[in-house]
Amino acid sequence: MHAWPASDVPALPGKGRDLRIHDTATGGPVTVDPGPVARIYVCGITPYDATHIGHAATYNAFDLVQRVWLDTKRQIQYVQNVTDIDDPLLERAARDGEDWTGLAERETALFREDMTALRMLPPQHYIGAVEAIPGIVPLVERLCESGAAYVLDGDVYFSVEADPHFGEVSGLDAEAMRLLSAERGGDPERPGKKNPLDPMLWMAAREGEPDWDGGSLGRGRPGWHIECVAIALDHLGMGFDVQGGGSDLAFPHHEMGASHAQALTGEYPFAKAYVHAGMVALDGAKMSKSKGNLVFVSALRRAGVDPAAIRLSLLAHHYRADWEWTDQVLDEAVARLARWRAAVSRPDGPAAQDLVEEVREALSNDLDAPAALAAVDRWAALQESTGGTDEGAPGVVSRTVDALLGVAL
Repeated sequence: MHAWPASDVPALPGKGRDLRIHDTATGGPVTVDPGPVARIYVCGITPYDATHIGHAATYNAFDLVQRVWLDTKRQIQYVQNVTDIDDPLLERAARDGEDWTGLAERETALFREDMTALRMLPPQHYIGAVEAIPGIVPLVERLCESGAAYVLDGDVYFSVEADPHFGEVSGLDAEAMRLLSAERGGDPERPGKKNPLDPMLWMAAREGEPDWDGGSLGRGRPGWHIECVAIALDHLGMGFDVQGGGSDLAFPHHEMGASHAQALTGEYPFAKAYVHAGMVALDGAKMSKSKGNLVFVSALRRAGVDPAAIRLSLLAHHYRADWEWTDQVLDEAVARLARWRAAVSRPDGPAAQDLVEEVREALSNDLDAPAALAAVDRWAALQESTGGTDEGAPGVVSRTVDALLGVAL
């Protein structure tokens, strides 16, 4: 599966700062020190109802992570998956009377278009669940052989007791986990499981549903969590720098994925930091596919909204915050974009080197994009009120906003 084209990232003078970011597993900030090559895995979409603003907010957060690392002169290995086979996808295709493969291909193509328009840096490896199946099957077989998995009526389950570190990603107690498992695709009430929290690794073939050769497992299809584990281990290995996604993935997805990998390899941790973006609401409720209260990037683009304004709407909120999409949010972003473009269109302006360092400092401090926007706002206001004599300043500001915030002025 191919990703989308990368926009150029201007090189800035000097060198950026190391990233200090909130780690869900420890509950506090950690300094991420990747070495010369930074490794990041971000969980991708299930391709239907793409791309809504909640999606865009999440991928914007991890685009900022990449930009901070690039500014420190590091190389990046970024991996993202597409869950192009899963119950919700099949249910949507059945509801609409559509072939599930056609739905997945169309929505993945739309996601690529939206990411390109928003100038999100693409992953080096963009992998679909279906294409990962040949690598998933051997991992499930190994878990079975080691006693970390078991068969129940043809389905294969992972035993959470096989990982002594289970629970350390989310920090939740068993009851909270059970409730979230039931809400987020698990089956804690299924009779015969060793532990209600045990997640499925391989679903035996169901009549009328797609299935694949699972070797000794029989025909079927993979569970959700093992998909990402197989892809991450193949392309990044254990102990990569950042596992990212929305806050609703901390449990069960990232918790279970970490345990799968740790049980498979005997190594710890799966990822050095678990980073989660907040949820976006609309009309007082979390934006979600089940509720249907979605604002789509493609619809905004068709209505003539500049993608740079959409991106500024996202950047106006701290990535970990839960916030609400409103017309006012977009209107403020449109106005900000106009002010910034007017400011950098002049032949000279106030000196901008301090601005570069302010934006760097803000983003290195847990991706504080609102503080970075405020720094650019101050320079633009000074440009409007008093101007300046530095002929290179508007260009420096434009390149800084482009390189670190992904906004083309």
